[in-house]
Amino acid sequence: MKPEHKRMSRMLGSFVAAVRLTETERAALAFSALNSLKPDDAELTAAVSIGSAGPPLPSFLGGMEEARLWASYASRCELKAYALASFEAMSAENQAAFFRHISEMETAA
Repeated sequence: MKPEHKRMSRMLGSFVAAVRLTETERAALAFSALNSLKPDDAELTAAVSIGSAGPPLPSFLGGMEEARLWASYASRCELKAYALASFEAMSAENQAAFFRHISEMETAA
């Protein structure tokens, strides 16, 4: 790695970048950097940066504890994708029961 690249990478990941660049400028810099990569590399880089959880692991003891742990690490995109796919895979009866459950939670809140 070139010395000027090392200096720049240390500055970008530091408090200095946050002080010298606005949030919009930092977002534009991230956008430009991600767009300079191949799509697969850009997606992987962004996922690592924001803390993607990856696919859920198989459950061993009933699943709810593992599901909640996975969900605590998942990105918003992952949460939405797996929630919708899981809902769509349920039987009509289970979908109705799930809908009642989330409706009751909404009413209680």
